[in-house]
Amino acid sequence: MTANLNRRTFLGALLAAPQIASSNPYDIRITDVTMDEESYLYRTPIKFGGTVVDRVTLLNVHVTVKNRAGKTAQGFGSMPLGNVWSFPSKTLSYDQTLAAMQTLSKEIRRITASCSEFGHPVELNHLLEPEWLKAAGNSVPKLAALVTGSPFDAAVHDAYGKLYGRSTYHCYTREFLREDLGRYLGKEFQGDHLERYVMKEPRARMPLYHLVGAVDPIVEADIVKRVGDGLPETLPEWIDYNGLTNIKIKLNGENIDWDRERILKVDRVTSETMKKRNTTRWFYSLDFNEKCPNVEYLMGVLRHVEEKAPVGFSRIQYVEQPTSRDLKGNRTNVMHQAAKLRPVVIDESLTDLENLMLAREMGYTGTALKACKGQAQALLMAAAAQKWKMFLCVQDLTCPGASLIHSAGLAAHVPGVAAIEANARQYVPVANKSWEAKFPGIFTVKDGQMQTGVLNKAGLSAVA
Repeated sequence: MTANLNRRTFLGALLAAPQIASSNPYDIRITDVTMDEESYLYRTPIKFGGTVVDRVTLLNVHVTVKNRAGKTAQGFGSMPLGNVWSFPSKTLSYDQTLAAMQTLSKEIRRITASCSEFGHPVELNHLLEPEWLKAAGNSVPKLAALVTGSPFDAAVHDAYGKLYGRSTYHCYTREFLREDLGRYLGKEFQGDHLERYVMKEPRARMPLYHLVGAVDPIVEADIVKRVGDGLPETLPEWIDYNGLTNIKIKLNGENIDWDRERILKVDRVTSETMKKRNTTRWFYSLDFNEKCPNVEYLMGVLRHVEEKAPVGFSRIQYVEQPTSRDLKGNRTNVMHQAAKLRPVVIDESLTDLENLMLAREMGYTGTALKACKGQAQALLMAAAAQKWKMFLCVQDLTCPGASLIHSAGLAAHVPGVAAIEANARQYVPVANKSWEAKFPGIFTVKDGQMQTGVLNKAGLSAVA
């Protein structure tokens, strides 16, 4: 009952909050918004959530802003329109859900361009996101609407930092964002400021999480036909190529024997490869993409792995959203028991603070932050998760180019984030080509680490 009351209090506080609370000389307003798209085919397909994906459409957004003194700057944001992940449907085709998000993007562009308020990017997003969601209505799920809106939000944050000639992460202090977090996160956060939960400087380097998709070959015998493009095609090849120490395993959640054996096989092959490399420290994460029918299924997988491969089990760093994203409709799918074994993080369900609070009530102990849900929301959720001492990770949406820089920057500036997931290099490396020379330490990894210290330039560091 207490958690329900807290959620009601939170919602009431937001409704009662002023729009732009006070004037600040650093405030900006949006003066122009344009967008375009890029589309790419994957070099190999990826399977998650029971669906195989072989292509991506990127939404690119350019925003012009000006401050109260009339100075202007341009910002850039980019994000995959990950419709299979954010807009799963049993009745609509891939093309139909993608088209719905593309249509929404045009409306979001119109809404964003028509915003005449001055404010900090976090304040502006607080105004704009509800309008974006209204435009989505019942035709586009909330998660898909957030994904569609995220490059617009990123472009505003990017422009803000460029306007003042500094990393945007230097601009989350009280000098720039005067309001405390109580305005966005409710009474519990009154007196807290975002600067407490965001680092101004990025960590110098962070581990890279590599994805083993549900249809990816693990060893040579799994390959039906080699791609033959010079890139690795088996897990040992990838480990040697990137010096990997973090492996994310996609699971089906619908066949417990298959899931158990998949984890054990990845552990066997990884262990053999690491022994040859004289590597003694590495980690796994498990991602069921909400396909487990219940927590008992998850426990059956974890207990089996613990029994058959205790050392491999000890390397599991966390488990991503094992059951349905609809937390309210599946209140019996609590995670208290599983979270005693390993952190269980909310991912697809995390669309707002109310769902984060509900997830905690249901036993989730971690939070997966994603740039594709918006820079402002990711930072606010990071603040809440840190205050509540939750495990933190930043997850990918097979983000290439600027969207990877955005995601990696988020991971590198939020305290406590364990590693960076970046799998566009596996599935759509062609979309990274024009960025590799600009950020070699991000797009070329040889020691299992991304060189995130370079993400300290003006804006969000991504130059269109």
